[in-house]
Amino acid sequence: MKRWYKYIKPYLPYFIIGPICMIVEVIGEVIMPRLLSVVINNGADGVGVGIGMGLLMILCAFIMMAGGVGGAYFGAKAAVNFATDLRSDTYKAIQKFSFSNIDKFSTGSLVTRLTNDVTQLQNFVNMLLRMALRSPGIIIGALIMVISILGLILSALPRFSKMQTKIDKLNSTVQENVTNVRVVKSFVREEREIEKFDNSNRDLKSASMRATKLMILMSPIMNLFMYATIIIVVWSGHADVLEGKMDIGDLSAFIAYVNQILHSLMMVSFLFTTASRAMASAKRIREVLDEETDISDIYAKNPEKSVENGKIEFRNVKFRYYKNNEEEVLNDISFTIEPGKTVGIIGSTGSGKTTLVSMIPRLYDVDDGEVLVDGINVKDYSLKNLRDGIGIVLQKNLLFSGTVSENLRWGCIGATDEEIDTALSYAAADKFINSFKNGKETILEKGGNNVSGGQKQRLCIARALLKKPKILILDDSTSAVDNATEKQIKKALYGELGGCTKIIIAQRISSVKDADMIIVMDNGRITGIGTHKELLENNTEYGEIYYSQNEKKDEEEVI
Repeated sequence: MKRWYKYIKPYLPYFIIGPICMIVEVIGEVIMPRLLSVVINNGADGVGVGIGMGLLMILCAFIMMAGGVGGAYFGAKAAVNFATDLRSDTYKAIQKFSFSNIDKFSTGSLVTRLTNDVTQLQNFVNMLLRMALRSPGIIIGALIMVISILGLILSALPRFSKMQTKIDKLNSTVQENVTNVRVVKSFVREEREIEKFDNSNRDLKSASMRATKLMILMSPIMNLFMYATIIIVVWSGHADVLEGKMDIGDLSAFIAYVNQILHSLMMVSFLFTTASRAMASAKRIREVLDEETDISDIYAKNPEKSVENGKIEFRNVKFRYYKNNEEEVLNDISFTIEPGKTVGIIGSTGSGKTTLVSMIPRLYDVDDGEVLVDGINVKDYSLKNLRDGIGIVLQKNLLFSGTVSENLRWGCIGATDEEIDTALSYAAADKFINSFKNGKETILEKGGNNVSGGQKQRLCIARALLKKPKILILDDSTSAVDNATEKQIKKALYGELGGCTKIIIAQRISSVKDADMIIVMDNGRITGIGTHKELLENNTEYGEIYYSQNEKKDEEEVI
Protein backbone atom coordinates (compact mmCIF):
# COMPACT_ATOMS: atom_id res chain seq x y z
CA MET A 1 0.00 0.00 0.00
CA LYS A 2 2.93 2.31 0.69
CA ARG A 3 3.85 2.05 -2.99
CA TRP A 4 0.46 3.38 -4.11
CA TYR A 5 -0.02 5.95 -1.32
CA LYS A 6 2.67 8.03 -2.99
CA TYR A 7 0.21 8.66 -5.84
CA ILE A 8 -2.75 9.22 -3.50
CA LYS A 9 -1.18 11.72 -1.08
CA PRO A 10 -0.97 14.77 -3.43
CA TYR A 11 -4.69 14.40 -4.23
CA LEU A 12 -5.90 13.26 -0.80
CA PRO A 13 -8.69 15.91 -0.67
CA TYR A 14 -10.22 14.42 -3.83
CA PHE A 15 -9.97 10.92 -2.34
CA ILE A 16 -11.83 12.16 0.77
CA ILE A 17 -14.41 14.54 -0.73
CA GLY A 18 -15.48 12.08 -3.42
CA PRO A 19 -16.58 9.31 -1.01
CA ILE A 20 -18.23 11.89 1.30
CA CYS A 21 -20.34 13.07 -1.63
CA MET A 22 -21.24 9.47 -2.38
CA ILE A 23 -22.38 9.02 1.25
CA VAL A 24 -24.68 12.03 0.81
CA GLU A 25 -26.19 10.38 -2.26
CA VAL A 26 -26.57 7.07 -0.41
CA ILE A 27 -28.38 8.78 2.52
CA GLY A 28 -30.79 10.30 0.00
CA GLU A 29 -31.37 6.91 -1.61
CA VAL A 30 -32.14 5.41 1.79
CA ILE A 31 -34.56 8.20 2.78
CA MET A 32 -36.39 8.42 -0.55
CA PRO A 33 -38.33 5.11 -0.35
CA ARG A 34 -39.48 5.97 3.15
CA LEU A 35 -40.84 9.33 2.02
CA LEU A 36 -42.59 7.61 -0.87
CA SER A 37 -44.17 5.09 1.52
CA VAL A 38 -45.70 7.95 3.57
CA VAL A 39 -47.27 9.38 0.42
CA ILE A 40 -48.65 5.98 -0.60
CA ASN A 41 -49.98 5.15 2.88
CA ASN A 42 -51.84 8.46 3.25
CA GLY A 43 -53.27 8.23 -0.26
CA ALA A 44 -56.11 10.60 -1.10
CA ASP A 45 -56.82 11.27 2.59
CA GLY A 46 -53.55 13.08 3.07
CA VAL A 47 -53.29 15.64 0.25
CA GLY A 48 -51.40 18.10 2.41
CA VAL A 49 -49.08 15.42 3.64
CA GLY A 50 -48.55 14.24 0.06
CA ILE A 51 -47.64 17.76 -1.15
CA GLY A 52 -45.26 18.24 1.78
CA MET A 53 -43.62 14.86 1.22
CA GLY A 54 -43.45 15.58 -2.52
CA LEU A 55 -41.55 18.81 -1.94
CA LEU A 56 -39.29 17.05 0.54
CA MET A 57 -38.64 14.32 -2.04
CA ILE A 58 -37.72 16.98 -4.65
CA LEU A 59 -35.28 18.57 -2.18
CA CYS A 60 -33.88 15.14 -1.40
CA ALA A 61 -33.47 14.45 -5.13
CA PHE A 62 -31.49 17.68 -5.62
CA ILE A 63 -29.26 16.80 -2.67
CA MET A 64 -28.77 13.30 -4.11
CA MET A 65 -27.92 14.81 -7.49
CA ALA A 66 -25.34 17.15 -5.91
CA GLY A 67 -23.83 14.24 -4.01
CA GLY A 68 -23.79 11.98 -7.08
CA VAL A 69 -22.26 14.62 -9.36
CA GLY A 70 -19.71 15.60 -6.71
CA GLY A 71 -18.78 11.99 -6.05
CA ALA A 72 -18.37 11.27 -9.76
CA TYR A 73 -16.35 14.48 -10.34
CA PHE A 74 -13.94 14.13 -7.43
CA GLY A 75 -13.65 10.37 -7.97
CA ALA A 76 -12.71 10.89 -11.62
CA LYS A 77 -10.31 13.69 -10.72
CA ALA A 78 -8.59 11.53 -8.09
CA ALA A 79 -8.35 8.53 -10.43
CA VAL A 80 -7.05 10.51 -13.44
CA ASN A 81 -4.39 12.31 -11.37
CA PHE A 82 -3.40 9.03 -9.74
CA ALA A 83 -2.98 7.41 -13.18
CA THR A 84 -1.15 10.42 -14.64
CA ASP A 85 1.50 10.42 -11.92
CA LEU A 86 1.83 6.63 -12.02
CA ARG A 87 2.24 6.65 -15.80
CA SER A 88 4.81 9.46 -15.52
CA ASP A 89 6.87 7.58 -12.92
CA THR A 90 6.70 4.38 -14.97
CA TYR A 91 7.89 6.27 -18.05
CA LYS A 92 10.71 7.89 -16.07
CA ALA A 93 11.73 4.49 -14.72
CA ILE A 94 11.95 3.15 -18.27
CA GLN A 95 14.04 6.15 -19.34
CA LYS A 96 16.56 5.29 -16.60
CA PHE A 97 16.88 1.68 -17.76
CA SER A 98 20.23 0.55 -19.07
CA PHE A 99 20.37 -1.52 -22.24
CA SER A 100 20.46 -4.70 -20.13
CA ASN A 101 17.32 -3.59 -18.23
CA ILE A 102 15.52 -2.91 -21.51
CA ASP A 103 16.53 -6.36 -22.76
CA LYS A 104 14.32 -7.90 -20.04
CA PHE A 105 11.14 -6.35 -21.47
CA SER A 106 9.82 -6.28 -25.02
CA THR A 107 8.87 -2.91 -26.48
CA GLY A 108 5.27 -4.04 -26.87
CA SER A 109 5.16 -5.08 -23.21
CA LEU A 110 6.43 -1.70 -22.01
CA VAL A 111 3.86 0.09 -24.19
CA THR A 112 1.07 -2.08 -22.75
CA ARG A 113 2.18 -1.41 -19.19
CA LEU A 114 2.27 2.35 -19.79
CA THR A 115 -1.17 2.42 -21.40
CA ASN A 116 -3.50 -0.52 -20.82
CA ASP A 117 -2.26 -1.54 -17.35
CA VAL A 118 -2.26 2.00 -15.98
CA THR A 119 -5.78 2.50 -17.38
CA GLN A 120 -6.96 -0.63 -15.57
CA LEU A 121 -5.72 0.80 -12.28
CA GLN A 122 -7.31 4.17 -13.07
CA ASN A 123 -10.68 2.49 -13.67
CA PHE A 124 -10.35 0.50 -10.45
CA VAL A 125 -9.53 3.59 -8.34
CA ASN A 126 -12.46 5.49 -9.87
CA MET A 127 -14.87 2.64 -9.21
CA LEU A 128 -13.50 2.07 -5.70
CA LEU A 129 -14.10 5.70 -4.75
CA ARG A 130 -17.61 5.67 -6.16
CA MET A 131 -18.72 2.27 -4.89
CA ALA A 132 -16.73 1.45 -1.74
CA LEU A 133 -18.89 3.58 0.59
CA ARG A 134 -22.25 3.24 -1.16
CA SER A 135 -23.33 0.27 0.89
CA PRO A 136 -21.59 0.38 4.29
CA GLY A 137 -24.87 -0.58 5.95
CA ILE A 138 -25.10 -3.87 4.08
CA ILE A 139 -21.57 -5.12 4.72
CA ILE A 140 -22.79 -8.13 6.72
CA GLY A 141 -25.03 -9.24 3.88
CA ALA A 142 -22.27 -8.55 1.39
CA LEU A 143 -19.91 -10.88 3.26
CA ILE A 144 -22.04 -13.85 2.26
CA MET A 145 -21.60 -12.92 -1.42
CA VAL A 146 -17.94 -11.99 -1.01
CA ILE A 147 -17.05 -15.50 0.19
CA SER A 148 -18.43 -17.02 -3.00
CA ILE A 149 -16.96 -14.23 -5.16
CA LEU A 150 -13.45 -14.63 -3.71
CA GLY A 151 -13.23 -18.13 -5.10
CA LEU A 152 -13.87 -16.72 -8.55
CA ILE A 153 -11.35 -13.91 -8.06
CA LEU A 154 -8.56 -16.22 -6.96
CA SER A 155 -9.01 -18.34 -10.07
CA ALA A 156 -9.47 -15.30 -12.36
CA LEU A 157 -6.33 -13.40 -11.26
CA PRO A 158 -3.78 -15.63 -13.08
CA ARG A 159 -6.05 -15.64 -16.11
CA PHE A 160 -6.04 -11.84 -16.27
CA SER A 161 -2.23 -11.90 -15.92
CA LYS A 162 -2.03 -14.26 -18.89
CA MET A 163 -4.43 -12.03 -20.84
CA GLN A 164 -2.18 -8.98 -20.30
CA THR A 165 0.80 -11.04 -21.52
CA LYS A 166 -1.14 -11.87 -24.69
CA ILE A 167 -1.83 -8.14 -25.15
CA ASP A 168 1.96 -7.60 -24.91
CA LYS A 169 2.51 -10.15 -27.67
CA LEU A 170 -0.16 -8.63 -29.90
CA ASN A 171 1.23 -5.10 -29.43
CA SER A 172 4.75 -6.31 -30.22
CA THR A 173 3.52 -8.01 -33.40
CA VAL A 174 1.63 -4.90 -34.55
CA GLN A 175 4.50 -2.53 -33.71
CA GLU A 176 7.08 -4.71 -35.46
CA ASN A 177 4.93 -5.06 -38.56
CA VAL A 178 4.05 -1.36 -38.86
CA THR A 179 7.63 -0.27 -38.21
CA ASN A 180 9.03 -2.68 -40.78
CA VAL A 181 6.17 -2.46 -43.26
CA ARG A 182 8.53 -1.58 -46.15
CA VAL A 183 10.57 -4.73 -45.53
CA VAL A 184 7.40 -6.82 -45.31
CA LYS A 185 6.19 -5.51 -48.67
CA SER A 186 9.57 -5.81 -50.37
CA PHE A 187 9.75 -9.50 -49.43
CA VAL A 188 6.06 -10.05 -50.23
CA ARG A 189 5.43 -11.41 -46.73
CA GLU A 190 2.05 -9.77 -46.12
CA GLU A 191 0.25 -13.12 -45.90
CA ARG A 192 2.71 -14.48 -43.35
CA GLU A 193 2.43 -11.30 -41.24
CA ILE A 194 -1.36 -11.43 -41.44
CA GLU A 195 -1.23 -15.05 -40.28
CA LYS A 196 1.17 -14.10 -37.48
CA PHE A 197 -1.17 -11.30 -36.38
CA ASP A 198 -4.19 -13.59 -36.56
CA ASN A 199 -2.45 -16.13 -34.34
CA SER A 200 -1.61 -13.45 -31.75
CA ASN A 201 -5.13 -12.05 -32.02
CA ARG A 202 -6.68 -15.50 -31.49
CA ASP A 203 -4.40 -16.12 -28.51
CA LEU A 204 -5.57 -12.84 -27.00
CA LYS A 205 -9.20 -13.74 -27.67
CA SER A 206 -8.78 -17.13 -26.00
CA ALA A 207 -6.99 -15.62 -23.00
CA SER A 208 -9.65 -12.91 -22.70
CA MET A 209 -12.46 -15.45 -22.79
CA ARG A 210 -10.76 -17.63 -20.18
CA ALA A 211 -10.24 -14.57 -17.99
CA THR A 212 -13.79 -13.29 -18.27
CA LYS A 213 -15.98 -16.39 -18.61
CA LEU A 214 -15.96 -16.81 -14.83
CA MET A 215 -17.37 -13.29 -14.58
CA ILE A 216 -19.82 -13.54 -17.47
CA LEU A 217 -22.37 -15.43 -15.38
CA MET A 218 -22.13 -13.01 -12.46
CA SER A 219 -24.60 -10.42 -13.79
CA PRO A 220 -27.43 -12.81 -14.83
CA ILE A 221 -27.06 -14.84 -11.64
CA MET A 222 -27.20 -11.70 -9.50
CA ASN A 223 -30.23 -10.44 -11.46
CA LEU A 224 -31.95 -13.78 -11.00
CA PHE A 225 -31.19 -13.69 -7.28
CA MET A 226 -32.39 -10.08 -6.99
CA TYR A 227 -35.72 -10.59 -8.75
CA ALA A 228 -36.34 -13.89 -6.98
CA THR A 229 -35.85 -12.13 -3.65
CA ILE A 230 -38.29 -9.36 -4.67
CA ILE A 231 -40.87 -11.98 -5.67
CA ILE A 232 -40.46 -13.70 -2.31
CA VAL A 233 -40.88 -10.37 -0.49
CA VAL A 234 -44.01 -9.51 -2.47
CA TRP A 235 -45.46 -13.01 -2.00
CA SER A 236 -44.76 -12.92 1.73
CA GLY A 237 -46.04 -9.37 2.24
CA HIS A 238 -49.15 -9.32 0.09
CA ALA A 239 -51.16 -11.34 2.66
CA ASP A 240 -50.23 -8.88 5.42
CA VAL A 241 -51.33 -5.99 3.19
CA LEU A 242 -54.64 -7.69 2.43
CA GLU A 243 -55.23 -8.41 6.12
CA GLY A 244 -54.35 -4.81 7.05
CA LYS A 245 -51.31 -5.79 9.07
CA MET A 246 -49.02 -3.79 6.74
CA ASP A 247 -49.56 -0.65 4.71
CA ILE A 248 -48.92 -0.95 0.98
CA GLY A 249 -46.52 1.98 1.21
CA ASP A 250 -44.42 0.10 3.76
CA LEU A 251 -44.30 -2.94 1.48
CA SER A 252 -43.26 -0.69 -1.40
CA ALA A 253 -40.49 0.84 0.71
CA PHE A 254 -39.40 -2.61 1.86
CA ILE A 255 -39.14 -3.79 -1.76
CA ALA A 256 -37.15 -0.66 -2.64
CA TYR A 257 -34.71 -1.30 0.21
CA VAL A 258 -34.29 -4.94 -0.78
CA ASN A 259 -33.63 -3.78 -4.33
CA GLN A 260 -31.01 -1.30 -3.08
CA ILE A 261 -29.28 -3.99 -1.05
CA LEU A 262 -29.16 -6.45 -3.93
CA HIS A 263 -28.11 -3.76 -6.39
CA SER A 264 -25.27 -2.81 -4.03
CA LEU A 265 -24.22 -6.46 -3.89
CA MET A 266 -24.09 -6.50 -7.69
CA MET A 267 -21.87 -3.42 -7.62
CA VAL A 268 -19.61 -5.09 -5.04
CA SER A 269 -19.28 -8.14 -7.28
CA PHE A 270 -18.45 -5.88 -10.24
CA LEU A 271 -15.91 -4.05 -8.08
CA PHE A 272 -14.23 -7.36 -7.29
CA THR A 273 -14.18 -8.24 -10.98
CA THR A 274 -12.44 -4.96 -11.78
CA ALA A 275 -10.11 -5.44 -8.81
CA SER A 276 -8.91 -8.82 -10.09
CA ARG A 277 -7.83 -7.30 -13.40
CA ALA A 278 -6.38 -4.23 -11.68
CA MET A 279 -4.28 -6.48 -9.42
CA ALA A 280 -2.81 -8.21 -12.48
CA SER A 281 -1.99 -4.80 -14.02
CA ALA A 282 -0.58 -3.50 -10.71
CA LYS A 283 1.78 -6.47 -10.56
CA ARG A 284 3.07 -5.73 -14.06
CA ILE A 285 3.56 -2.02 -13.31
CA ARG A 286 5.42 -2.88 -10.09
CA GLU A 287 7.79 -5.03 -12.15
CA VAL A 288 8.81 -1.90 -14.08
CA LEU A 289 8.94 0.41 -11.05
CA ASP A 290 10.86 -2.15 -8.96
CA GLU A 291 13.32 -3.01 -11.70
CA GLU A 292 16.70 -1.93 -10.37
CA THR A 293 18.69 0.04 -12.90
CA ASP A 294 22.05 -1.70 -13.07
CA ILE A 295 23.79 1.44 -14.32
CA SER A 296 23.76 4.36 -11.91
CA ASP A 297 26.02 7.24 -10.92
CA ILE A 298 25.05 7.44 -7.24
CA TYR A 299 28.50 6.16 -6.26
CA ALA A 300 30.38 8.38 -8.71
CA LYS A 301 33.56 9.81 -7.16
CA ASN A 302 33.80 12.75 -9.60
CA PRO A 303 30.19 13.61 -10.49
CA GLU A 304 31.08 17.22 -11.36
CA LYS A 305 33.86 16.18 -13.73
CA SER A 306 33.29 16.60 -17.48
CA VAL A 307 35.02 14.98 -20.43
CA GLU A 308 37.75 17.45 -21.39
CA ASN A 309 40.31 15.76 -23.68
CA GLY A 310 38.87 12.51 -24.96
CA LYS A 311 41.58 10.06 -23.95
CA ILE A 312 40.21 6.50 -23.76
CA GLU A 313 41.72 3.49 -22.05
CA PHE A 314 40.48 -0.09 -21.70
CA ARG A 315 42.14 -2.24 -19.02
CA ASN A 316 41.52 -5.99 -19.10
CA VAL A 317 37.82 -5.55 -19.86
CA LYS A 318 35.50 -8.56 -19.83
CA PHE A 319 31.78 -8.62 -20.47
CA ARG A 320 28.84 -11.04 -20.77
CA TYR A 321 25.31 -10.11 -21.82
CA TYR A 322 23.87 -12.97 -19.79
CA LYS A 323 25.81 -13.30 -16.55
CA ASN A 324 25.11 -17.04 -16.23
CA ASN A 325 26.74 -17.77 -19.58
CA GLU A 326 30.30 -19.01 -19.63
CA GLU A 327 31.02 -17.48 -23.04
CA GLU A 328 32.26 -13.88 -22.88
CA VAL A 329 31.28 -11.29 -25.48
CA LEU A 330 34.44 -9.32 -24.67
CA ASN A 331 37.52 -11.05 -23.29
CA ASP A 332 40.60 -9.32 -21.87
CA ILE A 333 40.33 -6.11 -23.92
CA SER A 334 43.17 -3.60 -23.37
CA PHE A 335 44.21 -0.58 -25.45
CA THR A 336 44.69 3.19 -25.22
CA ILE A 337 43.46 5.95 -27.56
CA GLU A 338 45.14 9.33 -27.23
CA PRO A 339 43.07 12.54 -27.42
CA GLY A 340 42.20 13.74 -30.92
CA LYS A 341 43.19 10.48 -32.61
CA THR A 342 41.08 8.61 -35.12
CA VAL A 343 40.71 4.90 -34.47
CA GLY A 344 39.06 2.33 -36.69
CA ILE A 345 37.58 -0.91 -35.42
CA ILE A 346 37.05 -3.74 -37.87
CA GLY A 347 36.08 -7.38 -37.58
CA SER A 348 33.52 -9.96 -38.56
CA THR A 349 29.85 -9.68 -37.59
CA GLY A 350 29.38 -10.61 -33.94
CA SER A 351 33.01 -10.01 -33.03
CA GLY A 352 32.07 -7.53 -30.28
CA LYS A 353 32.75 -4.18 -31.98
CA THR A 354 29.49 -2.46 -30.99
CA THR A 355 29.55 -3.95 -27.51
CA LEU A 356 33.07 -2.61 -26.99
CA VAL A 357 32.22 1.02 -27.81
CA SER A 358 29.02 0.75 -25.73
CA MET A 359 31.24 0.53 -22.64
CA ILE A 360 32.56 4.08 -23.15
CA PRO A 361 29.26 5.98 -22.54
CA ARG A 362 28.15 3.22 -20.11
CA LEU A 363 25.33 1.86 -22.21
CA TYR A 364 26.57 -1.36 -20.64
CA ASP A 365 28.94 -1.79 -17.69
CA VAL A 366 31.99 -4.04 -17.72
CA ASP A 367 31.95 -7.27 -15.70
CA ASP A 368 35.68 -7.14 -15.03
CA GLY A 369 38.39 -4.60 -15.70
CA GLU A 370 37.75 -0.91 -16.23
CA VAL A 371 37.18 1.73 -18.89
CA LEU A 372 38.76 5.15 -18.35
CA VAL A 373 38.10 8.48 -20.04
CA ASP A 374 40.71 11.17 -19.40
CA GLY A 375 42.25 8.86 -16.80
CA ILE A 376 39.00 8.59 -14.78
CA ASN A 377 36.92 5.43 -14.55
CA VAL A 378 33.68 6.01 -16.47
CA LYS A 379 31.77 4.85 -13.36
CA ASP A 380 33.10 7.89 -11.48
CA TYR A 381 31.50 10.40 -13.87
CA SER A 382 27.87 11.42 -13.61
CA LEU A 383 26.01 9.78 -16.49
CA LYS A 384 24.94 13.19 -17.77
CA ASN A 385 28.44 14.66 -17.87
CA LEU A 386 29.93 11.49 -19.36
CA ARG A 387 27.35 11.18 -22.13
CA ASP A 388 27.32 14.93 -22.80
CA GLY A 389 30.95 14.58 -23.82
CA ILE A 390 30.31 11.68 -26.18
CA GLY A 391 28.53 11.73 -29.53
CA ILE A 392 27.19 8.40 -30.82
CA VAL A 393 25.76 7.37 -34.15
CA LEU A 394 24.31 3.90 -33.66
CA GLN A 395 24.04 1.10 -36.20
CA LYS A 396 20.30 1.62 -36.43
CA ASN A 397 19.72 5.17 -37.58
CA LEU A 398 16.71 6.50 -35.69
CA LEU A 399 14.99 9.80 -36.35
CA PHE A 400 11.85 11.21 -34.77
CA SER A 401 8.72 12.67 -36.29
CA GLY A 402 9.17 16.42 -36.66
CA THR A 403 11.24 18.79 -38.75
CA VAL A 404 14.84 18.20 -39.77
CA SER A 405 16.03 21.04 -37.53
CA GLU A 406 14.07 19.65 -34.55
CA ASN A 407 15.76 16.29 -35.05
CA LEU A 408 19.20 17.84 -35.30
CA ARG A 409 18.69 19.92 -32.17
CA TRP A 410 18.56 16.70 -30.18
CA GLY A 411 22.33 17.09 -30.40
CA CYS A 412 22.19 20.65 -29.06
CA ILE A 413 18.88 22.26 -28.08
CA GLY A 414 20.20 25.79 -28.44
CA ALA A 415 22.01 25.26 -31.77
CA THR A 416 21.81 28.20 -34.17
CA ASP A 417 20.92 27.85 -37.84
CA GLU A 418 24.56 28.51 -38.71
CA GLU A 419 25.74 25.68 -36.43
CA ILE A 420 23.14 23.36 -37.97
CA ASP A 421 24.31 24.30 -41.48
CA THR A 422 27.93 23.58 -40.50
CA ALA A 423 27.02 20.17 -39.05
CA LEU A 424 25.04 19.31 -42.19
CA SER A 425 28.00 20.31 -44.31
CA TYR A 426 30.42 18.14 -42.30
CA ALA A 427 28.00 15.19 -42.63
CA ALA A 428 27.60 15.78 -46.40
CA ALA A 429 23.88 16.28 -45.84
CA ASP A 430 23.58 19.93 -46.83
CA LYS A 431 22.95 19.36 -50.53
CA PHE A 432 20.02 16.99 -50.23
CA ILE A 433 18.47 19.04 -47.39
CA ASN A 434 18.69 22.22 -49.47
CA SER A 435 17.02 20.37 -52.35
CA PHE A 436 13.89 19.92 -50.23
CA LYS A 437 11.20 22.54 -50.74
CA ASN A 438 11.16 23.47 -47.04
CA GLY A 439 14.84 22.82 -46.38
CA LYS A 440 15.59 22.27 -42.68
CA GLU A 441 11.88 22.67 -41.87
CA THR A 442 10.95 19.61 -43.92
CA ILE A 443 8.76 17.28 -41.86
CA LEU A 444 10.23 13.83 -41.24
CA GLU A 445 7.92 10.90 -40.68
CA LYS A 446 8.30 8.64 -37.65
CA GLY A 447 11.66 6.90 -37.92
CA GLY A 448 12.62 9.13 -40.87
CA ASN A 449 10.82 6.79 -43.25
CA ASN A 450 10.43 9.49 -45.94
CA VAL A 451 14.21 9.77 -46.50
CA SER A 452 16.67 7.15 -47.75
CA GLY A 453 18.96 5.03 -45.60
CA GLY A 454 22.03 7.05 -46.60
CA GLN A 455 20.25 10.33 -45.88
CA LYS A 456 19.21 9.07 -42.44
CA GLN A 457 22.83 8.13 -41.70
CA ARG A 458 24.07 11.57 -42.63
CA LEU A 459 21.38 13.32 -40.56
CA CYS A 460 22.32 11.16 -37.57
CA ILE A 461 25.99 12.07 -38.04
CA ALA A 462 25.09 15.77 -38.20
CA ARG A 463 23.00 15.41 -35.03
CA ALA A 464 25.97 13.88 -33.19
CA LEU A 465 28.35 16.56 -34.49
CA LEU A 466 26.09 19.32 -33.12
CA LYS A 467 26.97 18.11 -29.61
CA LYS A 468 30.57 19.16 -30.35
CA PRO A 469 31.67 16.06 -28.46
CA LYS A 470 35.16 15.27 -27.20
CA ILE A 471 34.61 11.67 -28.27
CA LEU A 472 32.70 10.72 -31.43
CA ILE A 473 31.62 7.10 -32.03
CA LEU A 474 30.42 6.13 -35.50
CA ASP A 475 29.07 2.58 -35.54
CA ASP A 476 29.03 1.51 -39.19
CA SER A 477 27.52 4.90 -39.93
CA THR A 478 28.54 5.30 -43.57
CA SER A 479 27.54 1.85 -44.83
CA ALA A 480 24.63 3.27 -46.88
CA VAL A 481 26.49 6.15 -48.55
CA ASP A 482 28.51 6.10 -51.74
CA ASN A 483 32.30 6.37 -51.83
CA ALA A 484 32.32 10.04 -52.85
CA THR A 485 30.04 11.01 -49.96
CA GLU A 486 32.09 8.90 -47.54
CA LYS A 487 35.27 10.71 -48.63
CA GLN A 488 33.59 14.06 -47.95
CA ILE A 489 32.59 12.93 -44.46
CA LYS A 490 36.07 11.54 -43.79
CA LYS A 491 37.60 14.84 -44.87
CA ALA A 492 35.62 16.61 -42.15
CA LEU A 493 36.47 13.94 -39.57
CA TYR A 494 40.19 14.13 -40.21
CA GLY A 495 40.26 17.88 -40.78
CA GLU A 496 37.79 20.22 -39.11
CA LEU A 497 37.14 17.74 -36.25
CA GLY A 498 40.80 17.14 -35.51
CA GLY A 499 40.43 17.97 -31.79
CA CYS A 500 37.82 15.26 -31.26
CA THR A 501 38.70 11.63 -30.52
CA LYS A 502 36.96 9.54 -33.17
CA ILE A 503 36.14 5.84 -33.15
CA ILE A 504 34.88 4.45 -36.46
CA ILE A 505 33.40 0.96 -36.63
CA ALA A 506 33.23 -0.25 -40.21
CA GLN A 507 32.88 -3.31 -42.39
CA ARG A 508 34.89 -1.76 -45.22
CA ILE A 509 38.60 -1.31 -44.73
CA SER A 510 38.42 1.73 -47.04
CA SER A 511 36.47 3.48 -44.26
CA VAL A 512 39.26 3.10 -41.67
CA LYS A 513 42.53 2.62 -43.54
CA ASP A 514 43.55 6.27 -42.99
CA ALA A 515 42.95 6.08 -39.23
CA ASP A 516 45.80 6.71 -36.79
CA MET A 517 45.19 3.26 -35.32
CA ILE A 518 43.09 0.27 -36.37
CA ILE A 519 41.82 -2.38 -33.95
CA VAL A 520 41.05 -5.82 -35.40
CA MET A 521 38.54 -7.92 -33.44
CA ASP A 522 37.46 -11.53 -33.66
CA ASN A 523 35.17 -13.48 -31.31
CA GLY A 524 35.36 -10.88 -28.53
CA ARG A 525 39.13 -10.53 -28.58
CA ILE A 526 41.59 -8.07 -30.09
CA THR A 527 43.72 -9.90 -32.65
CA GLY A 528 45.68 -6.90 -33.88
CA ILE A 529 46.37 -3.19 -33.34
CA GLY A 530 48.31 -0.94 -35.69
CA THR A 531 48.16 1.23 -38.78
CA HIS A 532 46.82 0.01 -42.10
CA LYS A 533 50.32 -0.70 -43.36
CA GLU A 534 51.44 -2.47 -40.18
CA LEU A 535 48.37 -4.71 -40.08
CA LEU A 536 48.71 -5.67 -43.75
CA GLU A 537 52.23 -6.84 -42.99
CA ASN A 538 51.63 -8.49 -39.61
CA ASN A 539 47.96 -9.44 -39.18
CA THR A 540 46.62 -12.38 -41.18
CA GLU A 541 42.95 -11.69 -40.47
CA TYR A 542 43.22 -8.04 -41.51
CA GLY A 543 45.02 -9.07 -44.69
CA GLU A 544 42.32 -11.59 -45.55
CA ILE A 545 39.58 -8.97 -45.13
CA TYR A 546 41.51 -6.42 -47.17
CA TYR A 547 42.32 -8.72 -50.08
CA SER A 548 38.82 -10.26 -50.15
CA GLN A 549 37.29 -6.78 -50.43
CA ASN A 550 39.74 -5.72 -53.14
CA GLU A 551 39.15 -8.94 -55.09
CA LYS A 552 35.44 -8.10 -55.13
CA LYS A 553 36.27 -4.64 -56.49
CA ASP A 554 38.47 -6.14 -59.21
CA GLU A 555 35.71 -8.59 -60.17
CA GLU A 556 33.17 -5.76 -60.36
CA GLU A 557 35.50 -3.75 -62.58
CA VAL A 558 35.96 -6.74 -64.91
CA ILE A 559 32.20 -7.26 -65.11
